[in-house]
Amino acid sequence: MQEVSARGDNVIVFADSHGLKKPRNKAWFSIELPKVDPFVAPILYAIPVQLLAYHAAVSTGTDIDQPRNLAKSVTVE
Repeated sequence: MQEVSARGDNVIVFADSHGLKKPRNKAWFSIELPKVDPFVAPILYAIPVQLLAYHAAVSTGTDIDQPRNLAKSVTVE
């Protein structure tokens, strides 16, 4: 976060209430997520980040169904 802030970019933080205590002063925007068991947290917390990436791509006009520089790997048996 410090590297991104030092370069002048905005930081968006997705975390539970405990995780938002430290970076609040460095975050441009923060979104509080519910506190869940650490086993399922990566799965649950990935959903809002994927939605942010989707809406950012749509707003910039990027074709989300055919991303640029995507190499297709095919397994031939």
